[in-house]
Amino acid sequence: MDFQNLRAIDIHTHAEVSCWNPFDHYGEEYDRAADKYFGSNRRPTIAETIAYYREQRIGLVMFTVDSESQLGRRRIPNEEIAQAARDNSDMMIAFASIDPHKGKMGAREAERLIREEGVRGFKFHPTVQGYHPYDKMAWPIYEVINAHKMPAIFHTGHSGIGSGMRCGGGLRLAYSNPMYLDDVAIDFPDMQIVMAHPSFPWQDEALSVATHKPNVWIDLSGWSPKYFPKQLVQYANTLLKDRVLFGSDYPLITPERWMKDFEVAG
Repeated sequence: MDFQNLRAIDIHTHAEVSCWNPFDHYGEEYDRAADKYFGSNRRPTIAETIAYYREQRIGLVMFTVDSESQLGRRRIPNEEIAQAARDNSDMMIAFASIDPHKGKMGAREAERLIREEGVRGFKFHPTVQGYHPYDKMAWPIYEVINAHKMPAIFHTGHSGIGSGMRCGGGLRLAYSNPMYLDDVAIDFPDMQIVMAHPSFPWQDEALSVATHKPNVWIDLSGWSPKYFPKQLVQYANTLLKDRVLFGSDYPLITPERWMKDFEVAG
């Protein structure tokens, strides 16, 4: 990355529409529920997202979420995101997402994506992927990440995906309790764990884990800073001031809005 020409790095952006594969309309009801929850229905392509961030002079980390087992929806290729990052290496980093249900095959894919595609980290969403973060089926993938000393972003807290749907679309919020990452942090000490979002309704648990385990970080994506819990603001300015990261959750929240609201919040 060309840090001198970037004014910030957004650690949390989503690949929404592939330029390689046709859009998979299966499971669109989850998209509609998230759109209603966030008040946004933006679906930029990967190329459009990169163009927006280049215009803003903001670097970005981009990933998809592989939830093929839970939602039955074809993922955006990790290879496409990795190629985009290579083509825009001055301002973009690619993370990969592999469904933990893929076990050892997932571990093989993780190794290949690191060695051949140049991915620099991984993304997990326990609620949407339908697994407990400490389930041993995920360990083969974790072991690869740990061996390469790479970061992994885990969704924590409430999920807009499934919100308002009958039975929440069958998605279990409990899987995204950040306290479950405490065990993961112990057994995989070289994996840098990023707990994504203010972890409502488990903000105190997230702060406890991040304070206790030095390989655990927090990103501030998915919420306007105007609504950050008071205890999160307190820790971000004191005990965790070196382990709190900027992220937007684009396209659901733009970095423009996030930064504007941050200035207003003081």
